[in-house]
Amino acid sequence: MGFFDRLFGVEPQEETVEERRVADTEFAEEDDATLRLREEELDIRKDRVKTGEVVLHKDVVEEQQRVAVPVAHDEVVIERRVLDHAPSSEPITEEETVHIPVTAERVEVDKHTVVREEISAHKREVQETENVDEVLHKEVARVETDGEAVVTDDVDAYR
Repeated sequence: MGFFDRLFGVEPQEETVEERRVADTEFAEEDDATLRLREEELDIRKDRVKTGEVVLHKDVVEEQQRVAVPVAHDEVVIERRVLDHAPSSEPITEEETVHIPVTAERVEVDKHTVVREEISAHKREVQETENVDEVLHKEVARVETDGEAVVTDDVDAYR
């Protein structure tokens, strides 16, 4: 199938390798020929995916604590003194009583709740670089000459 067949929409028929060579030759005999070169480029996209989860919660733990608390109590000290047998005008009776109050400190323990610390959590985005290796294909032109054909490469036309 030649260039003009393709241009005018003639249905392609199954070609043999020999017919293809002839078609390429016929096309190459034209004054102007165009060969489109293609190459692959990377289409890179990023998707946000869930990679895990952080859960904050609190547990109640028990801790045994021993505190030394100084306490005081009263002791009654009985002292006896021998007197010099001085005479007394008071009669002896059984009704004389002395009351001495005795006290002691007792430890009472109550508990109350206080805020000890606060924990907060937040997310932050961290930028990293991930290297991606991929093989790309591209078409390059190869010019072959036969005999004394002269080819001039006009590289400036692309700039």
